[in-house]
Amino acid sequence: MIRAAFFDIDGTLLSFRTHQVSAGTLRAISKLRQNGTQIFLSTGRPKVLIPPLPFEVDGLITMNGALVLGKRGEHLLSNPIPQTDTEHWIDYAAQHKLCTMLFTADSMIASQINAAGIALRDQLGFTMPPVADIQSLHGIETFQIIALMEANRDGEVSALLPNCRLPRWHPQFTDIVARGNSKARGMEVLCHQVGIAQADTIAFGDGANDIEMLRWAGIGIAMGNASPEVKQAADLVTADADHEGIEQTINQLLS
Repeated sequence: MIRAAFFDIDGTLLSFRTHQVSAGTLRAISKLRQNGTQIFLSTGRPKVLIPPLPFEVDGLITMNGALVLGKRGEHLLSNPIPQTDTEHWIDYAAQHKLCTMLFTADSMIASQINAAGIALRDQLGFTMPPVADIQSLHGIETFQIIALMEANRDGEVSALLPNCRLPRWHPQFTDIVARGNSKARGMEVLCHQVGIAQADTIAFGDGANDIEMLRWAGIGIAMGNASPEVKQAADLVTADADHEGIEQTINQLLS
């Protein structure tokens, strides 16, 4: 029985092409609701960057599990990046002139915007947050960092930030979160809160930051646009968001 469904946003609920929820996905979510399934979002985005969606949700996993919110917005899990790691990143980004974005509990700040930052904004379809001087970011409690850098820097940055991990899901940037934070941990917290067993969950995702979520779910579904590594972590692979992959899978499972 599917009692809880968890959805990544970018490349899963929202097409990278249209930045919209498709008609088929809306039909699938309605079918899940009729089945008595609770609906949750599970995203790398902070709440401030989650666009208005044409359906209600029962809880949010934001910033890759750094901040988990209940249906009424209450904080069920809050685990920011240790301040020393945030400070080390700010110094590193300043030294190497890297575009970066810091997510707080209720806002986000960008610094050193460059072509990579503009491309990220356009790909994900969000409004650029307030831009600040890199040195003004010191001392801010940060739940997640976006580091616009290529993968060849990941090892160096990981060594610099011993209390963090880098769940990269895009060749041009990576998220930085505190160790222990993941979408899977968020799922565990939400399911405990509402009394749903792990075996009664389903999850849809397409990025490397979805791997733990797909493995934790009772049924993990990789979208067709996912990388081979993500597909390998899933129980099933469906079509991409532009070809109604979510609806195809829900119709098969609830037929």
